[in-house]
Amino acid sequence: MSTPRSYHSVVLVKQVPDTHHVTGEVMKKDGTMNRAALPAIFNPEDLNALEMALQIKDRYGGTVTVLTMGPPKAAEVLRESLYRGADRVILLTDRRFAGADTLATSYALACAIKKIGPFDFVFAGRQAIDGDTAQVGPQTAEKLGIPQITYAEAILNLDGDTVTARRVFDLGAEVVQCKLPCLITVVGTANRPRPASARRRIQYKLAAAPMEYKDLLRRWPEFETEEALDQYLAARGLKIPVWTADDIDADLSRLGLAGSPTQVYKVNFVVLEAKESKEIPPTPEGIQSLIDELIEEYVVG
Repeated sequence: MSTPRSYHSVVLVKQVPDTHHVTGEVMKKDGTMNRAALPAIFNPEDLNALEMALQIKDRYGGTVTVLTMGPPKAAEVLRESLYRGADRVILLTDRRFAGADTLATSYALACAIKKIGPFDFVFAGRQAIDGDTAQVGPQTAEKLGIPQITYAEAILNLDGDTVTARRVFDLGAEVVQCKLPCLITVVGTANRPRPASARRRIQYKLAAAPMEYKDLLRRWPEFETEEALDQYLAARGLKIPVWTADDIDADLSRLGLAGSPTQVYKVNFVVLEAKESKEIPPTPEGIQSLIDELIEEYVVG
């Protein structure tokens, strides 16, 4: 049996548009999404990933660092992470990241993780609801040169530098072992994410990134200047660090649209409406007739 140890986790989270409100009108001419025009939420499976990291911290000790790449308003999911128990948060934002596909996104995230320093785990949701590619996690692991466990539903055992996890699929499950450090993508059935702590919500209610200071000053005019507010937040660990492409020493040719070999051509909002109905008798003949019709109409084949 290995000597007990603590574990240091990095959790990748994303603020995503509420896909119930995505229509063709929110797409820009360059094939990217006008995210500012949509309500934003915490990507659901990223909450499961955060919860898995927090459970490891609760049981074994260690730290949880949450990293997000996005526009300045993505700082909101970092505050939500602090409310739930994260120790440290980082906002990765830069206009040069705009339009990134999964390849460019994973490159930027890998550069940021390397800057964070030694870690045992990188956790991420299986996929984001605004893309459904499930590519960013695996691509980030590849760029970090570490093994990965995808579709993880549970951590069954942690023994030194070896993790045992259960993966789930539509047709079953499997148990795997992996050496640390590793990257794990987490499915939505893994756990029930804890709610925000009232105590931590009060503690971190003023947590903010520098680009949010003007809004904070309107709500808290007693600070008078952004410099005074910055000093106050920094002294209390409430200043959310902001990293740009320069801070992570990224190759600019691999970021944003320049580093993205794929682009969204078009988004259609599909609404299925019943035009007519047809009653099928519950008999072998009726069922066969329905199957023949579906095949004829190329619905199934």
